[in-house]
Amino acid sequence: MRVEVPSGDDRKLIAEEWGDPAGLPVLLHHGTPGSRLGAALRDVSEQHPQFRFVAYDRPGYGDSDRSPGRRVADAAADAATVADALGVGSFAVVGRSGGGPHALACAALLPGRVTAAAVLVGLAPRDAAGLDWFAGMTPYNVAHHSLAARDPEALEHELDLRAEVIRRDPGRLLQDLRADLTEADERVLADARVRQAIADSHCEGLRSSAHGWLDDSLAFCRPWGFEPGAIACPVMLWHGAEDVFSPTGHFHWLAAQIPGSTRVLAPGAGHFAAQYALSEALDWLR
Repeated sequence: MRVEVPSGDDRKLIAEEWGDPAGLPVLLHHGTPGSRLGAALRDVSEQHPQFRFVAYDRPGYGDSDRSPGRRVADAAADAATVADALGVGSFAVVGRSGGGPHALACAALLPGRVTAAAVLVGLAPRDAAGLDWFAGMTPYNVAHHSLAARDPEALEHELDLRAEVIRRDPGRLLQDLRADLTEADERVLADARVRQAIADSHCEGLRSSAHGWLDDSLAFCRPWGFEPGAIACPVMLWHGAEDVFSPTGHFHWLAAQIPGSTRVLAPGAGHFAAQYALSEALDWLR
């Protein structure tokens, strides 16, 4: 069910709710670029019927109004606004890839309300002390994140052009990434369900503009606005050992910063295996 949620600063957020209305609420943070439609594979509620699922398009994606200059930390207020509108009190969060930092923001800044957080193939802060942020990262992502830090206007121009192409051909982004995909990722992307989820997510997220993609990218290369080490609720960190989009150094850094976190480094898995790892994260939440 699609829901339009007004925020406190004259913006609207577009959310989706499905699953068991009386189930354990879990808010899913989609990847970058993406939308609420790609937050989970379509059969997730059949495989995990005890959950009430909620996802929303971050500002600038789909019909969610843009919030220029937003920080990663701002996701906490937006998530709380969505939860309030749906009558949800406490809830768990799961973030995949670019959604990972936003899930951590909720865990850090909504203490007592967020009951647990799972991060699947997430990024560490760009200013993470002692971390070589680009080590092991695919050239495509190195170029993208470097441009975000160096020349936001040039990145905006590039993403506008790329979003226009993806609107005409939703599979184009995966085609552009083909040279950087590991065999592990190729195996996952052979699954028609995964390809469809990614296409649906990109179609909706970039339908109106590339603003969400741009603002995510800029937020990742700036201070996040919170410290992962301040998170007090249970946290699960899941990462593919063969990930070249969010390299394993990010996983190890987050694991060292978040006391008592549950850590899963999956051998033989790449970045896109997080599509399947959501099921493991939901089992952990339950």
